[in-house]
Amino acid sequence: MNHKIINVTVSYINERREPLQIALCDGTAKDFADYQRLCGEIRGLTVIELYLKDLAKKLEQDDDD
Repeated sequence: MNHKIINVTVSYINERREPLQIALCDGTAKDFADYQRLCGEIRGLTVIELYLKDLAKKLEQDDDD
C-alpha cells in the first residue's frame, strides 16, 4: 500500500514539474524573480521526489527482511 501512495505522489510531482520545466526552457519567465520562482519550485519538487524514491527503496528493503 505504501508503495502505491509513493508512486502516485511521484507521478503527481512529475506532472507538476514538467510544465514548469517547459516554461523555463521556453523563456516564459516574466522577470528574474519569476525565473527564480520557477527554478525554486522545480528544485523543491525534485528534492521531494528523491526523498520519496529513497523511502520506497527503504520500505522495499524492510519488506524483504
